Amino acid sequence: MVAILSWLAGCQINFSFASDRDSFQLPADAEIAGSPAEVTSQLHFPENAGPSTLTPTGRSASSTDSLPSIDSSNSEDRNKWTVKLGGHVQLDYVNWARVSGTIPDAKDYFEFRRLRLVADGTGYGQFDFRLQATLEPETVGESPAGSVTSPDVKDAYLSMNEIPFLGRVRVGNFFVPFSLEQVTNDTNNIFMERSIPTQGIFAADREVGIAAYNRTDDQRLTLSYGIFFDSVSEALKEQIDDNQGYRLAGRATCLPLYDQASDGRYVVHLGTGILHTEDQDDSVRFCARPQVHEGPHLIDSGVFDADSYTTGNLEFAIVLASLSIQSEAFLSSVARLPSGSATLGGWYVYGSWFLTGENRVFEPFGQHGPQFGRTKPNTNFFLERGSCSGWGACEAKVRYSNLNLDDLDRGQYHDITTGMNWYWSDRTRVIFDWIHPMTSESSLLGLTNSDLLAMRFDFSW
Repeated sequence: MVAILSWLAGCQINFSFASDRDSFQLPADAEIAGSPAEVTSQLHFPENAGPSTLTPTGRSASSTDSLPSIDSSNSEDRNKWTVKLGGHVQLDYVNWARVSGTIPDAKDYFEFRRLRLVADGTGYGQFDFRLQATLEPETVGESPAGSVTSPDVKDAYLSMNEIPFLGRVRVGNFFVPFSLEQVTNDTNNIFMERSIPTQGIFAADREVGIAAYNRTDDQRLTLSYGIFFDSVSEALKEQIDDNQGYRLAGRATCLPLYDQASDGRYVVHLGTGILHTEDQDDSVRFCARPQVHEGPHLIDSGVFDADSYTTGNLEFAIVLASLSIQSEAFLSSVARLPSGSATLGGWYVYGSWFLTGENRVFEPFGQHGPQFGRTKPNTNFFLERGSCSGWGACEAKVRYSNLNLDDLDRGQYHDITTGMNWYWSDRTRVIFDWIHPMTSESSLLGLTNSDLLAMRFDFSW
């Protein structure tokens, strides 16, 4: 952190930490110099500072995942960076309440699921950037001799916006444009982990590459596409091999309904995508835990030889005031070596209902294209002396997921997850999940049927 602050101290930048209640920034003509303490003394706190306006990228600057606004007509803004610092903390506790006898090492655990620092900003008229690195103990704590201990690099990209015919072009490490649930930031997904067919199975995570995002003027139609290296390590930050492998991704969406009058309380979203992977080491594996981050894999193909695989998907989401439904289906063809192919599939569907009247927020053209945004309670949770109090927002939810590896003779996985989310504000929430995973007789562990209770405390700034 000292090194980061020292670097920032040598730049001429305009810091802005915005929330719904306050903000502060340097005077427009200020030049940052000196130690961190001297930098702090130069900060200027304007009175009555309010939420930021929409940025040229179509994102609200009041959102943690969005960027400060740019006035592209201002020559000063066109020749410097406006930077926002942030962070994200998630504390998880998972209890195996009931375990099938064939499941090994099913242990309760506590962990910091995410512990991250973020710097993002805009500048030079039409550019934005984002750098996010982990501080999770698994990557920076004590590790066996010879293993990686440096932070993982998550987001590390630069975007140029409003390019004629191309729209937004992004270079660096970021989400591959494929799958609605995958490109929706984890702070905005409503379960503790993404659904079984999505992350780590059929949808790619963050990869190093270049992508373009474009939309019609009314944001009803979007098209995203890109090319990426295959599986560059986020810890090593390099891949030294004559065979690098690559991924080609494309995503097209339409928005038949977006009710402007209610600020998006009524939405219908449709989408489709394709992801082709030329594997870097010609070996693949499809496996999944029961919708938690740690513990045994309940379904596992094992590692097998394959030089490529191609996955297609369909997206659907609807918001009807306090009710929302989201679903995706995936079908993947794997080119096995030395010959033959296998067809794998999976799908999920989930719904939620705000008992307190709010709605899920859909962004027609957000940070990673069409995605769900940050939920804002009608009243934040607070308790003050006297009769003044607020109770936040309460969301009930249920999900069904399926992963089918029958074509590899590895069976099927199903689960039902239900629970509640309690939103203290748009940046703080408590998540409760009850997870009921089931596997078929031909799966790795045979016929299993278990129950997990999971809880997360999640806050960001």
